[in-house]
Amino acid sequence: MEPKLAMNSEEDALKMDNVLISEQNDTETTLGPSMSKKQILKNLIILSSSFLFLFTAFQSSQNLQSSLNKAEGLGTVTLATIYAASVLSGLLLPPLVIRHLGCKWSLVLSMPCYILYMAANFYPVWGTMLPASLLLGVGAAPLWAAKCTYLTQIGTWYAKLTNRDRDDAINRFFGVFFMMFQTSQIWGNLVSSAVFSLRMDNTTVDETVISNCGAKYCPIENDNNTNLERPDLDKIYTVCGVYLASAVIGCLTVVFLLDQIDLDQTKKRDRKPGRHGGDSAHLLWEIVRHWRDSRYQKLLIPLTVYSGIEQAFFAGDFTKSFVSCTIGIWNVGYVMIAYGVANASCSLLFGRFVQYVGHVPFFVLALLVHGGTQITLLVWKPDPEMTYIFYILACLWGIGDAVIQTQINAFYGYLFTNKPEAAFASYRIFESAGFILSFGYSSFLCTNIKIYICLGFLAVGMAQYGVVEITHRRSEQHVETRSMAELCQT
Repeated sequence: MEPKLAMNSEEDALKMDNVLISEQNDTETTLGPSMSKKQILKNLIILSSSFLFLFTAFQSSQNLQSSLNKAEGLGTVTLATIYAASVLSGLLLPPLVIRHLGCKWSLVLSMPCYILYMAANFYPVWGTMLPASLLLGVGAAPLWAAKCTYLTQIGTWYAKLTNRDRDDAINRFFGVFFMMFQTSQIWGNLVSSAVFSLRMDNTTVDETVISNCGAKYCPIENDNNTNLERPDLDKIYTVCGVYLASAVIGCLTVVFLLDQIDLDQTKKRDRKPGRHGGDSAHLLWEIVRHWRDSRYQKLLIPLTVYSGIEQAFFAGDFTKSFVSCTIGIWNVGYVMIAYGVANASCSLLFGRFVQYVGHVPFFVLALLVHGGTQITLLVWKPDPEMTYIFYILACLWGIGDAVIQTQINAFYGYLFTNKPEAAFASYRIFESAGFILSFGYSSFLCTNIKIYICLGFLAVGMAQYGVVEITHRRSEQHVETRSMAELCQT
């Protein structure tokens, strides 16, 4: 289908979506899914496991960047670089790479970019970290777009084979994926804390220095805090070696165990010459047209950006301003394990129960949990004698993040089933924009200002999500009413 003028209304867009989905379903009835239920479930577990190994390395390393590589803001600047490159990559590469290589080999092409970043951490200077960060960012957009497209496709097939609701099946698959994915916070952080806790001294930090931790923390005013001193080099090498090995295992899992899927199999009969050409400008236009034509996508931008901001704040600012500053860098991993356990378990739980109550209650839960936690962080004075509070706050943040990650991904899959590549590429672009903002100003703003920014995006994002839910439900009811009227007339 060639590019058209913008549709006049969201109702027109919905009608067009219904036509396309109907055509796709008619073709699937003839061709059928290309996998059995057993194969689909096997590939779900393999894909989830590969990301578990890969992000055991990356996420745990990301959690430590602001503390280990705090000199001249190297850690947070390189993290911002990753997501800036990811935005640029997301504008062109995901549809192009996925269309030519398929989802599996898009993953295989992208994962070595993470491996090189892990290797660069053995010698973290601008000359090694910046190029590795740029390369990782380039590979990140195709990686996540391929993952989301793969899960949406096999989820749709599974729903057809089991006579389940498509939205329910996609939610379950994303729930299983993020349950396994978020356990990476456990294993990687267990490694870092186990190694870094082997301290050589028992130095204490002055109470005056501790009083400037938490929401009051400002990057340039806390250089005399011994809790933020870099660990011994041999311990850093040990942690980096484990992370590098984990990333390599994740890549090999995809290479040897994951099955390729043919995204175009359901459309082969209707394909016209030149319709799916490999021209980059045409592929970019598909993404631009998605932004232009879909009011839903425009309304979801603040919430999608918040998804990146909240993850970056927790990984870069909570770990440094609250945990490292108050109770030491060796405790970062242990606190993040609590976060990972809460996040993983809730990801699975929420993915299962959304079919009974819908998306709305979970988004309300995220608003209350994250909003309440952020307000608490603003007024709470961290106390090294009350370490359990750090774990409670981490668990609460994990619960909110579980909602944000599973429900936004599934909601995109539900709204934009007929154009998943462009939709999920857009998701990664706007989420990456959140990471760029948060990591970009991390070395310059005090923590309380960062919390206010988080709260602002959360409030606006949730409000506009509510508009999408209401509009979409009204549009569906209108289409159903019109269909019933036409049926009665015939």
